Amino acid sequence: MRSILEQIATIENAFRDQGYVTDQAQATELHLVMALQKPLLVEGPAGVGKTEIAKVLARVLGTRLIRLQCYEGLDVNTVLYEWNYQKQLLHLKLTENSGATPQEREAEIFSPAFLLRRPLLEAIGDEQASPVLLIDEVDRADEEFEAFLLEVLAEFQVTIPELGTITAVHRPYVVLTSNRTRELGDALRRRCLYQWIDYPNPEKEAAILAVRLPDIDMRLAQQIAGVMERLRRMPLNKVLGVAESLDWAQALMVSTGDSCPKRRSGQRSAVS
Repeated sequence: MRSILEQIATIENAFRDQGYVTDQAQATELHLVMALQKPLLVEGPAGVGKTEIAKVLARVLGTRLIRLQCYEGLDVNTVLYEWNYQKQLLHLKLTENSGATPQEREAEIFSPAFLLRRPLLEAIGDEQASPVLLIDEVDRADEEFEAFLLEVLAEFQVTIPELGTITAVHRPYVVLTSNRTRELGDALRRRCLYQWIDYPNPEKEAAILAVRLPDIDMRLAQQIAGVMERLRRMPLNKVLGVAESLDWAQALMVSTGDSCPKRRSGQRSAVS
């Protein structure tokens, strides 16, 4: 049986192969997420790679990524399920002369065939494998939604009055991200493993540029990383993230006549 350090090193290498540079602390958290299947809450400023963790985790595990983008005013129906009312009305119209009783017709239209699964139900109801559920920018949702989310994460089951209780066959891997636009409740924090991601130091940022842009000269990567570090110390309205470093690096490679830079995995950037 492999040691814990070997397993953590394997995770680091797997993420690097997917174009995401981690350190041992991040890889340890990811190991615990996979071993314990506890939700992971990732906080940090915008542009440091919080969202990308879930995307890469799904690719490493070879499973589906289901994304729930949070925003102010998000309600339960938007994230759980809705009934396809247009399809129900059409079915009622087409079967009005079928001879079925009203109870039978009602049972027909409130069956799984007429259910629109939203992200939370889609993740809980996956019967093939454990998906990765990304709950992005949870701090943008209100406290009522946070309380509902807490209940779902506690049991990984939901109740639909017309169908009964649906319990996860394969418990999803859950990653929540927050930019700290508001403080999350203690109850949600206690439910999760926790990781804070800050802007990378120059060495790590140069490594990210090298992984994501394999054709870049390492001296150029180091120079960009050094300049970005100095820029982040300035009192700017918006602090630059790694996405901007990648854009700048690509622009410099093109303008200096280097071979056309290609980002790995067809993704926009290393961060989100």
